[in-house]
Amino acid sequence: MSEACRIDVWLWRARFAKTRGLAAALVERGAVRLTHNGAQVRLDKPSRSVHVGDGLVFALSGRVIELTVEGLGDRRGPPAEARALYRLSGDEGRA
Repeated sequence: MSEACRIDVWLWRARFAKTRGLAAALVERGAVRLTHNGAQVRLDKPSRSVHVGDGLVFALSGRVIELTVEGLGDRRGPPAEARALYRLSGDEGRA
């Protein structure tokens, strides 16, 4: 499956940033790490792609957020729709 979404758009759709500009700034300052196919890389360009199944780690408002991308979304919808786009680490399935 080759569906992908720009990281700045995804962060905005998932409601981690109020605007795409703020999402892009988060990425440009090197605050987002992406794990794709087992390799982790620090993102520096908002145009980088994110795929379903990728892992993301970033600092936001003084806390570290670690999650798995569950969906890419088609729009910036309500909070419930945004929460369906990811699964926070430790949610459901912690043994």
